[in-house]
Amino acid sequence: MQYALEKMNIGGYSEEVLKKYVGPPLQYCFRDHFGLNEKETALAVDYFREYYGEKGWAENKLYPGVPEMLEELHSSGKQLFIATSKLGKFARMVLQNFDLQKYITDMEGADYGGTHSKGDLIRAVMNRNGIQPGKQVIMVGDTIFDIQGARESKIPVTAVSYGFGEKEELLAMNPDFYAENVGELHNILV
Repeated sequence: MQYALEKMNIGGYSEEVLKKYVGPPLQYCFRDHFGLNEKETALAVDYFREYYGEKGWAENKLYPGVPEMLEELHSSGKQLFIATSKLGKFARMVLQNFDLQKYITDMEGADYGGTHSKGDLIRAVMNRNGIQPGKQVIMVGDTIFDIQGARESKIPVTAVSYGFGEKEELLAMNPDFYAENVGELHNILV
């Protein structure tokens, strides 16, 4: 995000402020939070993806306990899916970097135009895999967009506070479940 904003001659944002923009579609962030017009937004997204495609994807870090939790869930027969606002190719690069793709049944990433909501992404995965809304399905997310997407898709949602969302903001959305850490999430999912 910093790289894209610098390329657009927009500065003065701390890393803490910019963390708030992790999760939502890039187009939304640049347009609604930084006041860019349509053409500027498209250029800023291109700059973001330029950096992310070269370096950013490798700068991701796993939360402690996530690989072990995914291994256990997968081994117990649970199917794991991803609906992400990242471009699909970038999400696959991150998964492969951490050798996590072996746990994922299917994934839907954002399109280049950022025109699909989180709900659209979730429903695409559900439709493609014949998944019906119900208690056997749960969305796990760390932003209000994840919670909104789960609600639109009529599935329960667990909000996790160890990601990028703000605890108060997440709880105000009344998620079905809430986890402060990976251990608590593990207990909800098993």
